[in-house]
Amino acid sequence: MKKKYIWTAVTVLYVLFVFSNSMKPATVSSADSGKVLSLAREFLAASGISIQWLTEHIIRKTGHFSEYTLFGVLLSGCILSHGIGGERRWFIHLTAGYMVPFVDETIQLFVNGRSGQISDVWLDCSGVAFGTLIVAVIMLTKKRMEKLYDKKLPDGTGI
Repeated sequence: MKKKYIWTAVTVLYVLFVFSNSMKPATVSSADSGKVLSLAREFLAASGISIQWLTEHIIRKTGHFSEYTLFGVLLSGCILSHGIGGERRWFIHLTAGYMVPFVDETIQLFVNGRSGQISDVWLDCSGVAFGTLIVAVIMLTKKRMEKLYDKKLPDGTGI
């Protein structure tokens, strides 16, 4: 199977996973965040780090950013695998990178106890940008390493 289909399928399935999280009622979502908070507190306490500052709010916002950082990575991989270049690539990337968080927060407007937050759209978009930046840095580093190893020394040998 071609890589572009795998990237597309994984990216679409991931977006559906993100949307499914938004469809959870507030009580279920809060319970999920509470479990993560408990695990994080246990881990930090075992590491000797103070845990008073760690709240469910911080866990939820970190979850938003992390969830969308991964989406930014997957979206970048998907677009790159299709060989889309130039302005079209950026148009697709920016449109999807904004629309998915926007739809995600809009879904929450219709779920019991949840509310869509414009601040979360901005946080999510920041996560997408960070994920995209991670991929860009990796790709740039890979290109530079390939260039470095392709150079020949005066005696004809490679580096």
